[in-house]
Amino acid sequence: MTNQPSRRRVLLGTAAAVGSTMLPALAATPSSSAHRFAIGDNDFLLDGKPLQIRCGEVHFARVPREYWIHRLKAIKAMGLNAVCAYLFWNYHEWREGRYDWSGQRDAAEFCRLAQAEGLWVILRPGPYACAEWEMGGLPWWLLKSPGDAFLRTRDENFVQPVRRWMREVGRVLGPQQVTQGGPILMVQVENEYGFFGEDLEYMRVMRKALLDGGFDVPLFQCNPTNAVAKTHIAELFSVANFGSDPQRGFAELAKVQKGPLMCGEYYSGWFDTWGAPHRTGSPAKAVADIEAMLAANGSFSLYMAHGGTSFGLWGGCDRPFRPDTTSYDYDAPISEAGWVGEKFDAYRAGIGKHLAPDETLPRPPAHMPVMTIPAFTLAETAPVFANLPSRVIRDVTPKPIEQYDISRGVIAYRVTLPAGPAATLEAAKVRDLAWVYIDGRQVGTMDTRYRRFRVDLPARTTTTTLEILLYTIARVNFGVEIHDRKGLHGPVTLRVKGKEPVALENWEIRAIDFDADGVLPPLEFKPGKTKGPAFWRGSFDAAAAADTFLDMTTWGQGIVWINGRCLGRYWSIGPTQTMYLPGPWIKAGRNDIVVLDLTGPQDNRIAGVAKPVLDRLRPERDLARPPSTARLALQGVKPVHEGRFQPGGATQDVPFAQAARGRQLCIEALDAFDGKPFAAIAELALLGKDGKTLNQTLWAIAYASSEEASKEDGTALNAINGQNTDFWHSAYSKTVAQPPHRLVLDLGAPFDVAGLRYTPRQGPDGVTGRIRRYRVYVGDRLVVDQA
Repeated sequence: MTNQPSRRRVLLGTAAAVGSTMLPALAATPSSSAHRFAIGDNDFLLDGKPLQIRCGEVHFARVPREYWIHRLKAIKAMGLNAVCAYLFWNYHEWREGRYDWSGQRDAAEFCRLAQAEGLWVILRPGPYACAEWEMGGLPWWLLKSPGDAFLRTRDENFVQPVRRWMREVGRVLGPQQVTQGGPILMVQVENEYGFFGEDLEYMRVMRKALLDGGFDVPLFQCNPTNAVAKTHIAELFSVANFGSDPQRGFAELAKVQKGPLMCGEYYSGWFDTWGAPHRTGSPAKAVADIEAMLAANGSFSLYMAHGGTSFGLWGGCDRPFRPDTTSYDYDAPISEAGWVGEKFDAYRAGIGKHLAPDETLPRPPAHMPVMTIPAFTLAETAPVFANLPSRVIRDVTPKPIEQYDISRGVIAYRVTLPAGPAATLEAAKVRDLAWVYIDGRQVGTMDTRYRRFRVDLPARTTTTTLEILLYTIARVNFGVEIHDRKGLHGPVTLRVKGKEPVALENWEIRAIDFDADGVLPPLEFKPGKTKGPAFWRGSFDAAAAADTFLDMTTWGQGIVWINGRCLGRYWSIGPTQTMYLPGPWIKAGRNDIVVLDLTGPQDNRIAGVAKPVLDRLRPERDLARPPSTARLALQGVKPVHEGRFQPGGATQDVPFAQAARGRQLCIEALDAFDGKPFAAIAELALLGKDGKTLNQTLWAIAYASSEEASKEDGTALNAINGQNTDFWHSAYSKTVAQPPHRLVLDLGAPFDVAGLRYTPRQGPDGVTGRIRRYRVYVGDRLVVDQA
């Protein structure tokens, strides 16, 4: 640092501030209204004056374009002076080489509107975003390349498309930089890479791609508190992401750099996944944290200030495989439909105490009009099997659909099944859900959520036709599981008890590819109801256009279209039971609705209601799942390690005295620091002999002695989903489970385990469940199936 006097004065800034060696200027001539934005020792500097950034995340892709101004006005009224905007690469380049920046995708217009409302912009162009978005924003066609570990690496199959993308981003949004009179102050490089890898050269390659794209504003990277130091490089400014304990987050930043303190994502709530309780966040706690950051001269970005809706088929999937709901309400201070209320008022009041002397807050915009729609019947149907496209793909054994240039949708597989005794059908992998039919009769389902890739088939006296209808829900958006190739993966075998499995070969494959925007295929509708997977069509009349929420309670699982526009996915298991339908998408007069229902409705009617239902679980509506017969088998097994964790919320690496080999690992929590009978784990990773974390792609929860799944989402999968903010928590609402609490991981294959990485439940001191004493067991059969 002593050899870099300019860096002592300004860490990162415009070319005018720090010279071309770091951030070369764009070729374009700066606008006369251009500003100078730089990062100083203690402050962000706008034209040399300190600027405290009060930012809120809004994804323009999740907000109807007609409502962009409304939401930006609400952001401004909450006391924010900037908006943070992701670019989702796949949203703009769904098919390789075809870029789309029109209409709903007009990112430059969103920036212009933000500037008109007096807001600065922080741009996050990826290439990886996460954001509970399909494949984290990465395009599906990348998966045509071989390998399961090339995404987000320096592999040329990834880097070359990234470079093309960043040049395109620079072409479209370069003129929106503050150096050219636009509102973009800073641009993010990659996203939370410390959660994924530790290749510092990779971060430099990503930075170079943005520089080559023509960006000359400060570039930064974000990471959770526990990973700030992991991928920090001097060439990039670092910010910390957290939902609690800002003092600790800021302290970690101070360890790696001298500069202003900023939280890149402060979590105002959390996202929902199908089948799990609705998530909420405390306004009082959040406001206290925000005020603490502002009082410390810190800056922040609320994630989310307004969540919106993952319209179309853009919603992502949490790891290992928990699809996200279409509603991205996020319990944000500005609701899914743009409403403000108690939470918004609390944030506004807290932020309002820290405004500059000359600042005043505008009034929030009024809610958009809301209407109800009387129940109407969908009286026409088009069975899926009768409306498959004529194009047939023939293959000896099924491959991932990306190899057939299929992006996503509904895929039908057909093969001839020989006569024979009862047998078990098994696929190598099924992504995501599949229904199995013999001569048109459903005989079972396959479900990637539980790695259930087998179906028992009855005896057959003659040759029959086996059909598998597969539905791709969403690609995983987080962790190494983003290499999420869809479809039925061969070999597909038939196993008769006592005999070797026989491969089923010579398949016919037909697909309804919904493509980028969930395009409806040509369909032949007929009056009347039908059984099995089908499209349903009906209509309603509207005298005027206003927002409403479609009540999908009586339907099963599938997709909804309004006037040909894909509204999104629904699933009656909840917690979301309604679908937000924006007023601008409703026409005066007749409006047509098409519903794809893969499991069949209880009642083929829909109504529009005035309020959303975001918190109703209906597990009885899920696919049939055999009851668990798993039993813990620790008798006679000695722990490979036992000890005490350290107090507090910091991640802790615990080496074992000796590595242990096994397919399963059990962590046994004996007591907690607060003396209460609970256990919680935010995240659990395992360390190999080289000290690096083991690949979690094949991991599953083999057993949990209890989990809280009613009052909040404390399910065991939270302990291995890579998200520090959520957690596994022992049961406490319906019954209070007593220690010891045990969680058993199935690693998918035997591994040498040399230690573990434990992240306690995050939050202030005193949160329940932080484990004190524990034991660890490793073996091949710590959990046995009694079936």
